[in-house]
Amino acid sequence: MTGASEQTNPYPLGLRLAGRRVVVVGGGAVATRRVPALLDAGADVLLVSPELTPALRAHVDAGRLRWEPRRFTAGDLDDAWLVQTAVDDPVAAEAVSAAAAERRIFCVRADDRTAATAWTPAVTRSGPVTVAVLAGGDPRRAMATRDAIRTLLTARKGPPLTLSVEQGPLVNADDGVQQPVGRVALVGAGPGDPELITVKGWRLLTEADVVVADRLVPGLLLDELRPDVELVDASKIPYGPSRAQEEINAILVDRALAGAFVVRLKGGDPYVFGRGGEELLACAAAGVPVTVVPGVTSAVAVPAVAGVPVTHRAVAHEFTVVSGHLAPDSPASLVRWDTLAGLRGTLVVLMGLKNLAAIAATLIAHGRPPQTPAAVIQEGTTDGQRSLRSTLGTVAVDVAAASLRPPAIVVIGHVVDALAPLDA
Repeated sequence: MTGASEQTNPYPLGLRLAGRRVVVVGGGAVATRRVPALLDAGADVLLVSPELTPALRAHVDAGRLRWEPRRFTAGDLDDAWLVQTAVDDPVAAEAVSAAAAERRIFCVRADDRTAATAWTPAVTRSGPVTVAVLAGGDPRRAMATRDAIRTLLTARKGPPLTLSVEQGPLVNADDGVQQPVGRVALVGAGPGDPELITVKGWRLLTEADVVVADRLVPGLLLDELRPDVELVDASKIPYGPSRAQEEINAILVDRALAGAFVVRLKGGDPYVFGRGGEELLACAAAGVPVTVVPGVTSAVAVPAVAGVPVTHRAVAHEFTVVSGHLAPDSPASLVRWDTLAGLRGTLVVLMGLKNLAAIAATLIAHGRPPQTPAAVIQEGTTDGQRSLRSTLGTVAVDVAAASLRPPAIVVIGHVVDALAPLDA
């Protein structure tokens, strides 16, 4: 859009992208924010970039999109309906625009909206309702309007959403002038469905200057961030590349000491195997105020949406949540698997898929009957949810046969069959 066309109003249109090719050029923070919405629309996404963030790599590994690990070529647009450039190199972005123009394909430009033929709006979603706001290309006005509409859609009682941020204590800057310290919020994003974040958690996201997000954070939440928000991808892919916890702590502290409001967005609840306590201690040691916003934990929510209550009258009066990221025979493991085997209640294992065979064998060796019902739920509360029901003695083999993969929750106990009549 250049010249006179920049003065005209854009034509609003809802694109039905299911099964249609969309090309995304770039594998950084912008692509991390934009890809989830395309996947949610059912698009056939082709990602072209020499490198990817861990969050995008997780989508590739899960088979949700195709990745070409190289620079863009014009042929990448063959059969494409839409292209999004998510690079900050104007020369590379212009090459994509030119190739798109030759093929009459609409092109979104992250680097220069005036050179784009399409804009991505500020979006809010409430069930089947999607509202997109353009506001003449002014992202701040679009976000403010979007947030007001979202407030009306949710129709929740309470104080109106504001963009005010509490000022923390003062620190001396390099020039000796005192400046306010920012603050950090540890926000639980819930188990995967973007609508399961708490109202307070979502409100703080709308106020954030910096968002430090894990891999398990619902991608559509990132799509709703203001364009000027700094997104730090702190993804921790199981048994793959990860950013050291000390580095994450340093990012939270450094950004807050510079005066920013930082939201540490974590899947599930910040304190359920989320290292939220370590992050709080690091911030407290640096004098940074911290707000903790609990999240819906996958340990309870994921079994529930799969039809498995963690407790049920006359079936289970207790449930225990443990981490299975370490094998039972690991010297570093703090879990007393022998004791757990003797309990009569429900056992919920997080991060245990890799060690499931060893966990099951250890529980059986210490007295848990191999006929004990077991269930495994992959990517619970999301469109990718898959589940199976088995027994403790065969669950590891059944999981391998079904090609289930992390993230997944394992539930062991008779609650697995408690609601079985409803499945009939």
